[in-house]
Amino acid sequence: MRTDAQWKKIGLRPHHGIALPLSALHSNKSCGIGEFLDLIPLIDWCKSIHFDVIQLLPLNDTGDDRSPYNPISSCALDPVYLSLRELNDSGLDPFLSFTQLGRLAQFEVKQQKMKWLHRYFEESFSPSKEYRAFLEKNPWVRIYALFKAIKDEYGGKSWTQWPNEFQTPREEDFAAKQKSVDFHSFLQFLCFYQMKQVREYATSQGVFLKGDIPILLSPDSADVWAHRSLFRLDLAAGAPPDAYNRLGQKWGFPLFNWEAMREDNFSWWRQRLSVLENPYHIYRIDHIVGFFRIWGIPKEKKPTEGSFFPSDWNLWWSQGREILEMMIDSSSLLPVAEDLGTIPKEVPPILKELGICGTKVLRWQRRFDGDKRYIPFAEYEPLSLATVSTPDLDLLQIWWKKFPEEAIPFAHFKEWPYSPELTAEQRLSILRDIHHAPSYFHINLLQEYLALFPELVSPNPEDERINVPGTLLPTNWTYRFRPSIEEILAHQPLAEAIRNILG
Repeated sequence: MRTDAQWKKIGLRPHHGIALPLSALHSNKSCGIGEFLDLIPLIDWCKSIHFDVIQLLPLNDTGDDRSPYNPISSCALDPVYLSLRELNDSGLDPFLSFTQLGRLAQFEVKQQKMKWLHRYFEESFSPSKEYRAFLEKNPWVRIYALFKAIKDEYGGKSWTQWPNEFQTPREEDFAAKQKSVDFHSFLQFLCFYQMKQVREYATSQGVFLKGDIPILLSPDSADVWAHRSLFRLDLAAGAPPDAYNRLGQKWGFPLFNWEAMREDNFSWWRQRLSVLENPYHIYRIDHIVGFFRIWGIPKEKKPTEGSFFPSDWNLWWSQGREILEMMIDSSSLLPVAEDLGTIPKEVPPILKELGICGTKVLRWQRRFDGDKRYIPFAEYEPLSLATVSTPDLDLLQIWWKKFPEEAIPFAHFKEWPYSPELTAEQRLSILRDIHHAPSYFHINLLQEYLALFPELVSPNPEDERINVPGTLLPTNWTYRFRPSIEEILAHQPLAEAIRNILG
């Protein structure tokens, strides 16, 4: 396997863990949103229940967008996750009201945090030796910080609406906007310093942090602004019509210009992967089939008027293999693939050959024969990640009730009579099955375990969903766990239930 070296660091054996958006956490120390250092007590909890993986949704800076999959930088971490009490525990009263909310008020929290961080910068910034070393090691910070400085100056407008002189980075702009550039550079220094603390602690406890790398970037990103030749701005990524979306989908992200990236020896990707090594041990490759081929839609056209790029079907497999081999050779981190949706049959053998785990979502593990029987857990491919749901799906309880055409055959597979209400015993059985499949990774959303105890989740199970793709619901990406981290740590029946699931 091409990933032999990466597997040696992680261990070619079963790994168990949880997945979550950091934003959904809250503790006695956090300020209205989950923060980097909130992960430290969560690491302790995972170790105590014999979990060794924490999978985080993307932590990239997304500006004012709540979705973690619409980053404005391929490398920058979002300063909204900074643990303020670690920096200075004064002036935090404005955050008290946010800590009591049932849902995340990310925009408002970020506004308050940026005000607080501006004051902290004015009082604390000094270009220390460590700070200068960080900038030297991370040259991308300079461009990102200038992008943010100009965006601040023009009220958050897209770079396409800036004056002509700012349409491309210029050396004289760094000096003209030095203070603002220093501010945003300093925030990245703090973000990476705090995540370094978290990673080092996780390593000491035998817990692996799994990051998430969105395949695409916002057209209004520092990367697109500064490296336009690496992107196809005449095309928007999306998906062709299918059984779930008869009109197709148009996501709005520009496509990569793989020819230009190849000419540059993929230096942009190599830098991005190098940066990932600072906070993580493992990373998830979002929409991996997009490296093989992706649906591109011309500007002003409908999704149905798009086509696959490359257009030549015969080039898909060599392109995907080339990119994945480059990624493996560029990073010591173990990649895990998100290969959900319509996946050409040629892709899984390539992933297996390269030693990259695919993802198996329980409800979709059915045979392609006439009755679409569920595949026995014992037949799951070891080189895989097994899970019962994803952030874009209904959790078990809602799926069980809303999709009887899928749940009834699964009940028969389990030799259960079907009832629309999933019982606690059935949930336990399903979680136990998924954790004892031959897969090397067994990772579920944290709320799938919290739901074992009604007091740990919302009375309305629908409120436990994180995101509904293709919608602009005000609840998307505003999810917060009902219990605090301290309450989760103190809940001994939950810990005991999870140990029994693994036992």
